[in-house]
Amino acid sequence: MITQPWHTDLPPLVLSLCQHIRQQGGTAWLVGGCVRDIVMQKQPQDFDVEVFGLSQDDILLLCHALGHCEAVGKQFGVFKLFARQLCIDIALPRRELKTASGHRGFDVETDPNLPPEIASSRRDFSINAMMLNPLTRELLDFHHGLQDLKQRILRHVSPAFIEDPLRVLRAMQFAARFNCTLADETAQLCRTLLAEADSLPPSRIWQEWQKWSHADHPSKGLLVLQQTGWLSLYPELTALIDCQQSPMWHPEGDVWVHTLQVCDQAASIASRELLNDKQREHLIFAGLCHDFGKPETTSIDEQGNIRSPNHGICGIQTTQTFLSRIQAPGILIKHTLPLVREHIAHVSGQPSARAVRRLAARLEPASIERWEMLVEADASGRYPAPASRPAKTWLEQAHTMSVQHEKSAPLLTGKLLLSLGEKPGIQMGNILHAAYQAQLDGDFHDQSEAIAWYKLHHAAPEALE
Repeated sequence: MITQPWHTDLPPLVLSLCQHIRQQGGTAWLVGGCVRDIVMQKQPQDFDVEVFGLSQDDILLLCHALGHCEAVGKQFGVFKLFARQLCIDIALPRRELKTASGHRGFDVETDPNLPPEIASSRRDFSINAMMLNPLTRELLDFHHGLQDLKQRILRHVSPAFIEDPLRVLRAMQFAARFNCTLADETAQLCRTLLAEADSLPPSRIWQEWQKWSHADHPSKGLLVLQQTGWLSLYPELTALIDCQQSPMWHPEGDVWVHTLQVCDQAASIASRELLNDKQREHLIFAGLCHDFGKPETTSIDEQGNIRSPNHGICGIQTTQTFLSRIQAPGILIKHTLPLVREHIAHVSGQPSARAVRRLAARLEPASIERWEMLVEADASGRYPAPASRPAKTWLEQAHTMSVQHEKSAPLLTGKLLLSLGEKPGIQMGNILHAAYQAQLDGDFHDQSEAIAWYKLHHAAPEALE
């Protein structure tokens, strides 16, 4: 048992709950990720409390006195307490008995008198198995999680680790979030779970990948997949290994090494630019997928030069396949695909207004702002080559034209054409398409010029009267 002055301020509701539990003769321990965060001097976002020495009925009565309580898994002894704009997960200690293969093949038996050491042994990793008494500030660390956290090691708690294949993907996102390496003995257990990977619920697969994309060190998570053999589940990623690149442009090595660096650079840029979670996901997955077209397009010419022509375009289908494989939502796919396709669209020098307008249109629903970040990550993911921003002039030009966030809005609209006497139908659609292309080319710049363009090129005689 370790007692230290942990400096994290706990919400009054958490302390009040634990005090009420003590008054009723029980003991409350904070468990799981909130303890890890407190030890790391981070403010926890969620609180999990494990209650020893009280029955389910005792806990329900106690919680109802503090706020609204729901039994979300009564057979598992799990409750949620809602009060003071906070939600606390409350659970009884329990044993888990493996009864079938897969993520859900368990029977659960609650036991309020279970010793804390045994209760903590069902946790996945040592850094998540610490227990903290918020009233006494005592830390129980039966599995050396504090030491592993300091050494940035992700280590399983017990042989029961192999009972849940989802833990491998959890290892991926934990390694990425906490800059950890996976212990060799844990990696060995993960390899034995590969055969059960297809039993994972699709929604949980995406949840782990989503958490991975929010991390500061995404390359660490990808290396966990490689170390455990789980990278084989994603042929789009394994194809990057040993796919050669020009040493002149890529001193870092093959496409896999480059992709690892690009993902980390993208994460750094996302933090620098204060992107929200969704924006960050779009950038990180674009970084992960941006060179998926290289294995298909890479060749060596007669002079010995390594080339990958049109790899952005060729990577579109592979990106679609991969993102669907990890159950990514459709909106993320829609944002990622144009970023992958256009990531090599920049050229040196000052871009023309026409080029910027057309790029903004091709990127929809993504933006030049996000694209420039991807280009920066791509150019900077070539260590030991220095970081650079080769598309910064494109972003600056886009700002002056107000197209950094989205493409130019059409100046000639269907409503306007109707007011000018044009009839609805295929012809109107063709006119609108031609008008927007002309607008992108800079043939007109405001609505009056758009009307003049229409009357010159497409208006029916009666519309000119």
